[in-house]
Amino acid sequence: MSWILWPAFAYLLGSVPFGLLVAKGLKGVDPRTEGSGNIGATNVARLCGATYGALALALDLLKGLVPVLLAKGPDAHWLLLSLTALAAILGHVFPIFLGFKGGKAVATTIGAFLALAPWAAVWSVVLCVAVIALSGYVSMGSLTLGLCLPLFCLFTGAAEYLPVALAVMALLFWRHKENIRRLASGEEHPWRSGKKEKQE
Repeated sequence: MSWILWPAFAYLLGSVPFGLLVAKGLKGVDPRTEGSGNIGATNVARLCGATYGALALALDLLKGLVPVLLAKGPDAHWLLLSLTALAAILGHVFPIFLGFKGGKAVATTIGAFLALAPWAAVWSVVLCVAVIALSGYVSMGSLTLGLCLPLFCLFTGAAEYLPVALAVMALLFWRHKENIRRLASGEEHPWRSGKKEKQE
């Protein structure tokens, strides 16, 4: 039963739109209709301030971390943990509570991989933050994170999680396809410019 229950729980928790709840519940702002139209932490931070963005980020991260940690045990199979992590991420991208229209799942991915492969997640986040700091583009940092996760899963002894890391990388690139187009055409607005950008 655990092969059904843990992924199901992860998907439902992943579907909880914390960014929307934070923005609308605490500030009366609907991130679906303002800013980039995204329910993620970046749009919440732009619309409501850094404190509310950080809260949304932490909650989105936890909904990836918590179900995988709960599913872990002395006999937990790596495939069950991979499916649980993927379910949480898919819940954020396709939330049942919002008509399957969700965010880009970068924070939820980080949380899930902190539970699956901690060192792979930490090093990927370090490079993600470095790219954002150097380039000013949140989307570029998010894409860097997606690229790095499979590599660091290999390099840090977590090769069993390579399949789910590759699946998540493909998902992140698909969710950022418009950002990629704008980056290629020079139309993407950097975070530090203060202009609206369709981001996390």
